[in-house]
Amino acid sequence: MKTLQRSAGGFTLVEIMVVTVIIGMLAAIAIPAFYKIRATARAKAITNNLRQIAGAAQQYLLEQGVSAVVETILEGTATDNYIRPIIQVNGETYSGLTINTTTTQISTSENDSNVITFNL
Repeated sequence: MKTLQRSAGGFTLVEIMVVTVIIGMLAAIAIPAFYKIRATARAKAITNNLRQIAGAAQQYLLEQGVSAVVETILEGTATDNYIRPIIQVNGETYSGLTINTTTTQISTSENDSNVITFNL
């Protein structure tokens, strides 16, 4: 009579398939959560940029005694600029922002048309 010998060094096909399914399920849970966290981080970074622009604009308005300022005047690397150049996070634009003494909020939109607003 013949006896079957089983090698102890490998995995069966079923074991490999179970591990693959478990990894796939974990990836299905983790990837959407990662994208949500990434979008939230981008929105917070844009809000922080708007906060910096608002603070610099208020300081400029007080120091210069003017009633309005365009964001491009505030930004730069020279010693008379109020903030460093803003780095875009998600394709948003800040160059068209005009802040005056009666402005209560500033906003910009991302590439995906999501509008981010900062209240002064």
